[in-house]
Amino acid sequence: MTSPLGRLRPEHPPARRVDDLVAAFALRTTGPDAAGTTFTGVSMASGDVAPGDLFVAVPGLKVHGARFAADAVARGAVAVLTDDEGAALVPAGTPVILADDPRLLAGPVAAWALGDPGERLVTVGVTGTNGKTTTTYFVDAALRAVHERTAVLGTVELRIGDDAVESPRTTVEAPVLQSLLALARERGATALTTEVSSHALALGRVLGTRFDVVGFTNLQRDHLDFHGDMEGYFRAKSRLFSPEQARRGVVVVDDVWGQRLAEEAPIPVESVATRAGSPVCAGADWVVVDADVGLDGVGSRFSLRGPDGRVHEAHSPLPGLVNVSNAALAVVLAHAAGVPLGAAIDAVGRAHAIPGRMERVVERGDGWPLCLVDYAHTPDALTLALEAVRPITPGRLVLVYGSDGDRDRGKRPIMGQVGARLADVLVVTDENPRSEDPASIRAAILEGVRDVRPDLADVHEATSRAQAIRDALRLAGPDDTVIVTGKGHEPTQEIAGVFHRYNDRDVFLAARAERREQHA
Repeated sequence: MTSPLGRLRPEHPPARRVDDLVAAFALRTTGPDAAGTTFTGVSMASGDVAPGDLFVAVPGLKVHGARFAADAVARGAVAVLTDDEGAALVPAGTPVILADDPRLLAGPVAAWALGDPGERLVTVGVTGTNGKTTTTYFVDAALRAVHERTAVLGTVELRIGDDAVESPRTTVEAPVLQSLLALARERGATALTTEVSSHALALGRVLGTRFDVVGFTNLQRDHLDFHGDMEGYFRAKSRLFSPEQARRGVVVVDDVWGQRLAEEAPIPVESVATRAGSPVCAGADWVVVDADVGLDGVGSRFSLRGPDGRVHEAHSPLPGLVNVSNAALAVVLAHAAGVPLGAAIDAVGRAHAIPGRMERVVERGDGWPLCLVDYAHTPDALTLALEAVRPITPGRLVLVYGSDGDRDRGKRPIMGQVGARLADVLVVTDENPRSEDPASIRAAILEGVRDVRPDLADVHEATSRAQAIRDALRLAGPDDTVIVTGKGHEPTQEIAGVFHRYNDRDVFLAARAERREQHA
């Protein structure tokens, strides 16, 4: 089946000559003479190939992408860009362009082929462990204050104007990103904001784009199965702050990693300190001097002091100090991208709800607890989420959570400890087990829970995520808050390699509908 991304490309792409590409990037060729051959698109996935494409085949974790070259050619690819190993796998009769590292060329080649579309947009990239999605949506809201049409790309969706599709990953592959930049420009967008993951930076997915402004939220334990350690994780993130990738940056300096990035980045950087009273505030360019998280559960007010010493009253539409940090970063990013400061502050404060980010699914009342969905899936993010919800919870805090399979196993007992320490009632369940035994993942979380609660008081285990939510609702009273974390907006759950349609929000709403029917 063709990926839905296959249609997210400009309707009128320029035609480029293969021999011009070879000359522009000093490449080699083999196979049939490609002189006079033209291409109108670039793809790294054979299923996304459209007639007239250049197919980029790169080495993968398990197999070389050139093994799919025959399928790409059958779909209309006119040439293949690959390395020497991949060249041997390309069907005879197909022009082959040779590169030492085709992965690192995919973005620059796609950008060149499409006329460098990012240069005709105001572009903002946001990286960090937690808060990328929220900050990106806040920035987009601010950009829309001065741009009639914008685009936002990230974990939740790929959206241009009012048209959107589900996103396959936080940051799409390099040719898809360039196609989306070109499509955004073709459809009249003048600004684009995207999340930039550490995987994307390590794998070169944003190469070929030089952002006008990039932002950094924080660095916390995550993805160590991929990066090895925190130093490797930091190095991947810091790539976004190179002169090749960005013109200027904005960095939250609340943690040591942000402080280090602000000091070491070779591009101009503005620093933002969001923990009022912290020693780092003295040297930061922008400082949150006070914050009121509020007890209405809707949002938080804060005061932001700028480099000129003036203090501006601002608002985050989401609760908790973590979202004060996200909102402050978004305001400064948008201002750096050309939005007047007052307009940026006003727009961020009025931003709409963000799917799966402190999303209020069921409001407190009529015997129901407040029901929230949040994407928190690291120990630090879970800590911040629970601390944000505690002040707006008159009764008990009921937590439904799990941990991903085939990912950093070391964080599982830590997640257990955090939940046991900060929530009153725990329902431990599955997240995305992937290829792992779900019971072993839950056991690792419960091991951490026992460190804090040896008797496992008010601790429950559920083998179905949907059942876990229903159990939590059964346990909760009207003054309680039920928060389910880990999956947020995600529309599927991966179990034993199979993706099942599933969404936490839908389960909450279905449970409410069932109860209403029972009492009708």
